[in-house]
Amino acid sequence: MNWNQLLSSQRFGEETPNYDSFVHRSAFQRDFDRIIFSSAFRRLQDKTQVFPVPQFDFVHNRLTHSLEVAMVGRSLGNLAGEFILTQKHEIPNAHMSMFGDIVAAAALGHDLGNPPFGHSGEKAISDFFVQNNYIKTQLGLSDFEWADFIKYEGNAHGFRIMTNHHPDEVQGGLRLSAATLATFAKYPHQSILPSHSAALPKRVSFKKYSVFNSEWDAFNEIASKTGLLNLSDDAAQSVYCRHPLVFLVEAADNICYRIIDLEDGYKQGFLRLSEIEELLFPLLQQNAGFKTTEAKYSRMRDEGEKVSYLRAKSINQLVDEAFDAFKFSYEDMMTAQFDAELTDNLVSTPILEGPIKKSNLFLYQRKPVLEKELAGYQVIYGLLERFVSVVTRPQEMNAQKLKLLLPLQFIPQNNESKYLQLMRMVDFVARMTDGYALNLYRTLTGQNLPR
Repeated sequence: MNWNQLLSSQRFGEETPNYDSFVHRSAFQRDFDRIIFSSAFRRLQDKTQVFPVPQFDFVHNRLTHSLEVAMVGRSLGNLAGEFILTQKHEIPNAHMSMFGDIVAAAALGHDLGNPPFGHSGEKAISDFFVQNNYIKTQLGLSDFEWADFIKYEGNAHGFRIMTNHHPDEVQGGLRLSAATLATFAKYPHQSILPSHSAALPKRVSFKKYSVFNSEWDAFNEIASKTGLLNLSDDAAQSVYCRHPLVFLVEAADNICYRIIDLEDGYKQGFLRLSEIEELLFPLLQQNAGFKTTEAKYSRMRDEGEKVSYLRAKSINQLVDEAFDAFKFSYEDMMTAQFDAELTDNLVSTPILEGPIKKSNLFLYQRKPVLEKELAGYQVIYGLLERFVSVVTRPQEMNAQKLKLLLPLQFIPQNNESKYLQLMRMVDFVARMTDGYALNLYRTLTGQNLPR
């Protein structure tokens, strides 16, 4: 791969070949702005990260998590950009901050496609279709189309949000640059991999998928513009390698949730300060400046400030280590030979994936988390039971009434395939906030009556 293509600033849905004509704001900074001003991003403020938002203290939601991942991603991208520009690539007019801007924009949008109640919501969507297999036959869906529903993936929904337009809008969705869209796609293939992919070396990008069947032509266009390598021997089914900057987005996300979830766990009373110290001091001891850190820490008196300080220093340490891992694997990334998580290749990986991961799992099994996941599962499943009937049983009176509740962009169109009509129903549910989904479910099940 080469950076002249990988840094493509051409916007999806527009013909202008290069959108970097404004000196004061690059194409990739505009990508960041378009995401942060989008309604999809605003909805993240009412989507749970891990803990239900309490009244007495602050914990992270999907919006604050995304902002923090974007900032960590920008730091990693700037470091990577400075390094890449020393590698004697021919990249006219490139500068360090371009790399940081791309990573920051992709990281900012990395959770746009998360349905209400997070992974529990994803599972509810998948389970609904698995348990209603008749829908595939009734609507005549292909295996590829059906796989999008029974293996529902928030990453693919995020790409769909970014690249789709509403009826009255210009084509291209948010009209982001090819570089940002390629960097967003951590799993650049469809929901079904070619049979020969099993013979390829283990690749982390095969763990999930980033593109629904409905957006596959769009992603082929993005891959062509950015020069992503095709790993597939099947001429009818492409499987692309990752954009090299994807690894930085993934690392930023991993670093943030591993460390910041501990801080939220402390605020919720599930972890004591002494336990945070036991988890993070061994990580910080990897740094030559640990004695200075320890001295400053010892002068602090407020426990909350101590936890915040340990969190900040730990993230900084992991950013440095992730950058070192990026440099070490850089040549293999550029030839698609490297396909693993950078955070699996750090000096601190035994700590990060050992005791810290164990504590994360402990927090995910606390009562408030489990209760919200279980409740959220029922809400999403129940909403799908009702709104999918708009497509599967359109002549029924209740289905016709439900159709009248749909916003314009989610109403099934007669000239669309049944797959696209069904995808609109899932879009409607998946884009809801936690609170809206819960209130609508209560109303439709008679638990609440509209005022």
